[in-house]
Amino acid sequence: MGLTNEQIKQQLTEKFGEAVFNFEESYGMLTFEAAKENNLKVLQFLNDEPNMGFIFLTDLCGVNYPDDKGRELAVVYHLHNLKENIRIRFKVFMPIEHPDVFTASKLFSAADWMERETFDFYGINFIGHHNLKRILNVDEMDYFPLRKEFPLEDQTRIDKDDSMFGRG
Repeated sequence: MGLTNEQIKQQLTEKFGEAVFNFEESYGMLTFEAAKENNLKVLQFLNDEPNMGFIFLTDLCGVNYPDDKGRELAVVYHLHNLKENIRIRFKVFMPIEHPDVFTASKLFSAADWMERETFDFYGINFIGHHNLKRILNVDEMDYFPLRKEFPLEDQTRIDKDDSMFGRG
């Protein structure tokens, strides 16, 4: 019998106790959280533990929750166990004032450019990353464009009259 979400949850809880929390299952994918200080310990366990086998980092991205005080920024890891063909989602949250988390690039080589992109768009500092610099935006940018700090469009524009588009 293959690895199940319940077995993954049980092993994580046995290993880390209350350091892993907020377990949920959405569309069959197990999702959980840990403190940002524990991201490498959890990732290392998921990768190295023979019963786990999450050796493939499918995706790493940032998310901005501006209304969630003290948890405004998140790094989301999507991991895949290729043998059992099971995926999980792992999240770490941090305050926008201290957007620091340890790099996973030494554990997963695919994290290298994904972390650079996340830094570029959200300003999350991956501690220990060997080349953390902008990858898609110009170096002179002094802001992070995917943070929800700016209005979606200029409200003073006169060429955006809703009546011209059949709205209102």
